[in-house]
Amino acid sequence: MATSTSAVVGLKDLYVAVLSKDDDTGATYETPFKIAPAVSAKVSPKVETTTDYGDDGPVETSTSLGEVEVEIETNSLPLEIQAQLLGHKYENGLLTKAAGDTAPYVAFGFRSTKSDGSELFIWLYKGRFEPIENEFKTKGDKVEFQHPKMSGKFVKRSFDDKWQVVGDSSDTNFKLGSTWFKQVIEESTVPKA
Repeated sequence: MATSTSAVVGLKDLYVAVLSKDDDTGATYETPFKIAPAVSAKVSPKVETTTDYGDDGPVETSTSLGEVEVEIETNSLPLEIQAQLLGHKYENGLLTKAAGDTAPYVAFGFRSTKSDGSELFIWLYKGRFEPIENEFKTKGDKVEFQHPKMSGKFVKRSFDDKWQVVGDSSDTNFKLGSTWFKQVIEESTVPKA
């Protein structure tokens, strides 16, 4: 069934799930958890296309997917979530960052409302987030909200070369909206009754 052609007008429910295994035998994720209220998200796949020439003209092209850059902005980002996303230490109410901290690989999911009320549901399967960008300004006559921003680099999984899955609630075949954030969705995921 065809999906609606309505424009995207919203963003909510930023989730991550730690990728605990990605090898020849399969990919395994921990239970997804919500990051923080969403302000913006940008997903930018880097694609390289090369053209081959012969007989004085172009005869063939080949395309290769590189990394997928992700930028998110949230309303806030609790210290314990920062520790989980970036490999920092959170203890006794303190977030301690060390130069050797390593962010875990995670899946990143969210949903986006469309102008007709339907929604797009998205999971990117494997990536790491980079240290948070914060901006601080003094309060003036007018209140300006300042939001933390994070960037990440996502790649295809080693297990099966997959990097993203998308569902659209305007498609009558799509039945996973109510369970989208309970687990990382695979093409073989069966809707639960």
